[in-house]
Amino acid sequence: MAEATDVQMLSFTARSVPLVFQQNNRARRIIMRLDYGSSRIVVVLPKRTSRDEGKRFVLSNKEWIAERLDQLPETVPFEHGAVIPFLGVDHRIRHRPNARGVVWCEDQEIHVAGQEAHLRRRVADWLKLEARREIEMRAHAKAEQIGRKIKRITIRDTKSRWGSCTSEGELSFSWRLILAPRHVLDYVISHEIAHLKEMNHGPRFWKLCGELCRTVNASREWLEENGTELYRYGR
Repeated sequence: MAEATDVQMLSFTARSVPLVFQQNNRARRIIMRLDYGSSRIVVVLPKRTSRDEGKRFVLSNKEWIAERLDQLPETVPFEHGAVIPFLGVDHRIRHRPNARGVVWCEDQEIHVAGQEAHLRRRVADWLKLEARREIEMRAHAKAEQIGRKIKRITIRDTKSRWGSCTSEGELSFSWRLILAPRHVLDYVISHEIAHLKEMNHGPRFWKLCGELCRTVNASREWLEENGTELYRYGR
């Protein structure tokens, strides 16, 4: 398993980007990728490869990095007036300092009571709670449909995958799926539930996945085209 060992800053004309080195003894070559979730460059180093070698590799590909940094979408913080997707539908955040309660959704608006200093955290907490509610409801229903049981469901802010499933029946999902359209959320849940029965991506797995979700192809295409956009929000 790769493990972060060092963080440096890589400077460009208009910005500086964190450069994270990870050592992975199973890697056969230096691997470089842009982490869209945290806007950082991750460099995976094979066994007996120094960070200096890794940095030289990065500098030789600086133009490639610059091009991808330019493609990063503009961030949208959780603040009054911001428009964010909720289950794929745009909602505007409204700060209601004198209102009672915490956060509620009404007429495509997300209302946030209390002090402005707490607004960002409250919106994030509300979205994570909604993600858990929606995911748990759908996941348990689908697991029952195929005669399997879920040991545990974890909601995280994952960077490399939207969901995962272990052989012990432990599922993990990104809370950012609550920002995606319902059919995309449903597909990711169906995908991981199918793994409870088929721990592979063979024909039987995809057949079962299709039985659990009617929009497999369309949802996969949506994630490929729009998935990185979900990392714009709350940053």
